[in-house]
Order: sequence, then C-alpha cells, then structure tokens
Amino acid sequence: MELLLDGFATALTPTNLLFAVIGVLLGTAVGVLPGIGPAMTVALLLPVTYNVSPSSALIMFAGIYYGGMYGGSTTSILLNTPGESSSVVTALEGNKMAKKGRAAQALATAAIGSFIAGTIGTVLLVVLAPNIADLVVTLGAPSYFAIMVLALFAVTAVLGSSKLRGFVALFLGLAIGLVGTTTGQARMTFGEAKLADGIDIVIVAVAIFAIGEALWVAAHLRRKPLEIIPVGQPWMSRSDWRRSWMPWLRGTAYGFPFGALPAGGAEVPTFLSYITERRLSKHPEEFGHGAIEGVAGPEAANNASAAGTLVPLLAIGLPTTATAAVILVAMQNYGLQPGPQFLDANPELVWALLASLFIANTLLLLINLPLAPVWAKLLQIPRPYLYAGILFFASLGAYSVNFDAFDLALLGVLGLLGLAMRRFGLPVLPLVIGVILGPLLELQLTQALAISQGDVSTLWSEPVAVAVYIVMALLLIGTIVAGRRTGTPSSELEDEKQEVSA
Repeated sequence: MELLLDGFATALTPTNLLFAVIGVLLGTAVGVLPGIGPAMTVALLLPVTYNVSPSSALIMFAGIYYGGMYGGSTTSILLNTPGESSSVVTALEGNKMAKKGRAAQALATAAIGSFIAGTIGTVLLVVLAPNIADLVVTLGAPSYFAIMVLALFAVTAVLGSSKLRGFVALFLGLAIGLVGTTTGQARMTFGEAKLADGIDIVIVAVAIFAIGEALWVAAHLRRKPLEIIPVGQPWMSRSDWRRSWMPWLRGTAYGFPFGALPAGGAEVPTFLSYITERRLSKHPEEFGHGAIEGVAGPEAANNASAAGTLVPLLAIGLPTTATAAVILVAMQNYGLQPGPQFLDANPELVWALLASLFIANTLLLLINLPLAPVWAKLLQIPRPYLYAGILFFASLGAYSVNFDAFDLALLGVLGLLGLAMRRFGLPVLPLVIGVILGPLLELQLTQALAISQGDVSTLWSEPVAVAVYIVMALLLIGTIVAGRRTGTPSSELEDEKQEVSA
C-alpha cells in the first residue's frame, strides 16, 4: 500500500497527470476510428512518447491503452465495425441498440462497465503481480524456457481458428527475430551491416499493425458512405442501471482470470459473458434485437481481461495479446525488460504505472462520457484521408527510431508482409510475439544448456518445467479433440462464435 501511494504521488504530479489526459484523449480519438483496434492504436502512437521520461511515457501509455479499448467499443456500437475480435459481441447487441435510438445508453453502459471492470482488474493486478514476481524469481532457465514455449504454443494452437496459419505466422516471427549478430555470428543479414543489430521491434510492430492494416483497408475501400448514427449525451435510466450492474460484475469475473492466463485473451470471456447474460436475463426476447445486458457484460469482460494481461506482462515478461506485445515494445524501447526482477529493480516506475491505471480508468469515464458526440463526428473523416494519415505518421514514427532511411525501407517490406498476411488469413499476433520472445527463448535455452554442459534433459529437470509441459500436452489433446468436433460443435460457445461470425 505504501508503494502504491508513492506511485500515486508520482502519477498525480501536474506534468504526469497532463500526460495521462493526453494519453486518454489520443487513445480514444485514434481507437474510435473505423478498423483501428487497441493494438494498432498503441503501435501508431509509440513515437509520441519518445521525447518524455520513462515514467511519463508509461503513464501516457496507460491512458492510450484504456482509451483505445473504449474507442473500439464506440465503433462497434455506432458502425457495427469491431476494432478487434473481442469487440464482436459488443457490436452484436450494441449496434442493434443504436439503430433503435438507444446509442447513448449503449455507450454509457459500455463506459461505466469498462470503468468498473478496469478498476477491479487493476486492484487484482496490484495484489497479484508482486506475489507472482516473487515466485517466478526463484525459477531457473529450464522453467523460463518451458513457460515461453507454452506462451508461443498458446497463441498459435489454442487461440487461433487455423492452427496451421498460426504456426506459419509464428515461424515468420521467429525468423525475423533471428536477424542480427546476437550470438557473435551474423545470421540472415544478407551482408547488410545495418542489420547487424537486428530489426527494431518498433519497426516490426508499426509495419505489421499500422502499415499492413492501412494497405489492406485501402485495397478494399468502397465509395459507399458510412452510415453514422447520431449520438446525444450518454445517460442511463433506472431500469438500465438495474439491468447492467450484475452483468458488469459477472463480466469482470470472467475477464480477469482469462486475461491473466498465457492462453487467455478477451475473446473467450466476452462470449462466455454474452451466453451467461442471455441465459440469466429476465428479457431474453431482446437478445439479438438490442439487449443492454449483451453490451454491459461483454464490455466489462473485455476491459477486465485487458487488466489481466498486464499480470504476465509485468511479472514474467510474457505478452499474451497483441496490445500487450506492443506495450512490451514500448518498455524495451526505454531499456526496460519486464520480468521477475522488474518490480524490484524499477519500483518507482512500476508503481507509478499501476497508479496511473487507476487514474486513466477514472479519466476515461470523466472525459469520454461528455465527449461521446465529438468522437462520433470523428467517424465522418473520409477513409482515404484517414489511412493516408496513418501511413504518414507510421512512417514518421519508424524514421524517428534511428533517423535512418534504411528503416523506412524495412517498414515498407514488412508492411507488405503484413498486407500479405491479411490477404492469406495469417494472424499477426503470433508473428509479433515470435519476434519478441524468440531471442529471449534462445537466451534461456543457451543458459540452460551451458549450465548443464549440453545435457538436454536439464530442460525438464525442474518441477515447474514438468508441470508446464503437462499443461501443453493437455492443451494439445484438447485442441485435437475440439478439431474433430468442428463439424458438429457441441458447445454453446462454439455455436455463439459461428452465429456472431455469420
């Protein structure tokens, strides 16, 4: 508690509070634009934090993170255009509410649910992250290696709809991570001296998310104007409050545990929340036609999951979502490496970040509810202008990393790779996590084999490593069994996924 109060003292200074406000405004303004999810929002705004102190940068990113999450729900409700897969369920009921003239109520329950879930999730993060870090610091290189392999396996074999495409994307990311001379010998540099230090992860993230997405959307632009639903000031009646508060709490209970798991994410808890609310609702006839519970529960699950993803990120250094991967990139850009010793080595930074999550969550509610009509007007920006601006700012951000034109060439090549991945349905998350975890995985493997003088059995010599491999085996078996049932899915969750996809 004392450390958290010190964090608030740092985060509530006028300068840092201003950065938090800027972060929330920027995150929401960019996140509310069609087709731009939280991961792309954070990647696009990476260069904004280059000229400020590490503590101010992390505080700004807290605002950008939560602002981007809320912006995605706005596009889902008003345009039926989810910025990411976890916002699909919000679009399902929220857009129906908007078309019935209840856009204000849908935006209000999304914002308040995000605030409640984010606050509870951050409290759990404050409690759990230090304890997990204390536990993880006692682990050896074999256990670290096993945990990282589990993370790579989870984002490919568990989270993706196509396992083959997931592994292809993962191996592309691992290949990019091999570029450089980290082992003392040049690998995949093709004789280019500027590749000796490897490819900067900032360039990879901006290229794959921003450039790839902009090119993909630009290739599919249609002249048909977007139908913008007018929005007044968000408000909720007594009936809306009565029908929303339990879904907010249930959604939070679903979201945080799934977000904290290496194989978690927000997709599963949002669908589970939707199914639960439909079963428990006293107004089941409204589902599919604009039920407020179908917005309140999934939005709470989505934001609680967002807080949960920071547990493995800060305590172990493992990103489990695309947005967490980009935040890890931002930290590494300042020479910070999240992990077991991160909280002890940088207590001021970490606790200022945790305190700023509370502040950003509160600012999100105070700022975005009055400004909802303004964000709706941003949706009227013509898409050609919008994506031309994205390409410009992404290029400017990549150039500002090293002020080298060679980075722009890399950005173009990797941007075309991002376009090709979208064309052939390859997920981008395994690639980005492969680039980040590949070198770390190699380091832990090298250390484990060096200590054991080349004895491969050391990789399963620790109890935690053995437990992780057992979990991987169970996940693999479960994936195979689920794959055989795809023709006749028996679970209601699978049915809901297919219905929403349709």
